[in-house]
Amino acid sequence: MTPGSLFDEPPTPAASPTAPLADRMRPTNFDELIGQDDLLGRDRPLRHAIERDTLQSLILWGPPGTGKTTLARVIAAMTKSRFVAFSAVLAGIKEIRAVMAAAENDRRRGARRTILFVDEIHRFNKAQQDAFLPSVEAGDLVLIGATTENPSFEVNAALLSRSQVYVLRPLTVPDITTLLTRALTDETRGLGGHDLQVDAAALAAIARHANGDARVGLNLLELGAAAALARAAKAGDTRTARLDLELASDAMQRRALVYDKDGEEHFNVISALHKSMRNSDPDAAVYWLARMVEAGEDPLYIARRLVRFASEDIGNADPQALVVAMAAKEAVHFIGMPEGNTALAQATVYLASAPKSNALYTAYARAAADAHRDVAEPVPLHLRNAPTRLMKQLDYGKGYRYAHDEPDAVAAMDCLPPSLQGRQYYVPTTRGFEKEIGRRLSAWRRIKARRRASAPDAAPTDPPDRTPED
Repeated sequence: MTPGSLFDEPPTPAASPTAPLADRMRPTNFDELIGQDDLLGRDRPLRHAIERDTLQSLILWGPPGTGKTTLARVIAAMTKSRFVAFSAVLAGIKEIRAVMAAAENDRRRGARRTILFVDEIHRFNKAQQDAFLPSVEAGDLVLIGATTENPSFEVNAALLSRSQVYVLRPLTVPDITTLLTRALTDETRGLGGHDLQVDAAALAAIARHANGDARVGLNLLELGAAAALARAAKAGDTRTARLDLELASDAMQRRALVYDKDGEEHFNVISALHKSMRNSDPDAAVYWLARMVEAGEDPLYIARRLVRFASEDIGNADPQALVVAMAAKEAVHFIGMPEGNTALAQATVYLASAPKSNALYTAYARAAADAHRDVAEPVPLHLRNAPTRLMKQLDYGKGYRYAHDEPDAVAAMDCLPPSLQGRQYYVPTTRGFEKEIGRRLSAWRRIKARRRASAPDAAPTDPPDRTPED
């Protein structure tokens, strides 16, 4: 500790053997870091800045367990600058001012610059965040803030404009698996000194359940390993202790469902959900939904599939279906999981119970096929806008009929290119609201046909005092 300093200066000492496994296995250098290659790969600018000790103020934004604090500790171990760290949960304006005063004093004396790491910086209020500005602006202090919240909303704009934001992504299942395997084989910091065997299914279940959080995965592994060793000792088994899927499920306090988010089961179960809803079977649909949610599937992935289903398999048979699906997506995003599971269930049951129609899906498929297959004909002149005199001279907009000035608000003009006139892409079913849509479209086609037959050579004119786009 530097005289006059309130805080310890890392490099961080080795974790105690009695510390949690997640703390003992925390990476200490770039070679041990897993994930975030887009930020910390060998040729990435952030890594170069850290290695050359030329780091500027930055905000690390990402979910828990993605490596924000770990990266700060790596920086602490590598930098020649004075490194100060504290948590926004425990520190206040007094501590901030003490750090800034010490940083300014060091700067004036030509001593090392100061790097300040603030964990959970979003917990500081506006006044506390503003206190950093003079030191950051003057270059006395390099600020590293870590947050799980969106910096756009939780970090002052002035501070944000003086910092580079780096987004840390949730670790993938293979990333978590690599960390767990490393912990099992490390004899110094991990579990390698124990006679322990972990089944592949148990390891995979823990990695999935961690949901991108390395700390959660390592904590579960440690809990499961302790249970396996205790079971072996109680049984007087001198053979290797075994952590199987049953023990892993106990550690997670839920049954580890057979489900692979990246493999065949992922596609099998989402297919079962989709087809159960399509077949108007809400009971089966909510079961397959529960299978995915309880196995740790990304809830926003499920919500996206529900939104797609609402348009593809229901469409205008029940226009409210898309509204319900989008509301479920917003609810999951807003309140998160597990509370969001009921919003997904509500949408799933609604969609399964709604009248079905794939008329929109097939209409778009037909139109897309024609768009690819046929020559891209010019837009008919009467449908073009004419904002300039030249365009009017070239007959842009000539012959346009303003529908609101026509009886029944239907004009007897074609809106397809000449070669496609008469083509019908959207054919509504007689189910749900599409029955009403079909009735309207049939009535409008009859009106158009009568008007064209009664005045086949009548030249249409533009409505007065209106531009063609109206």
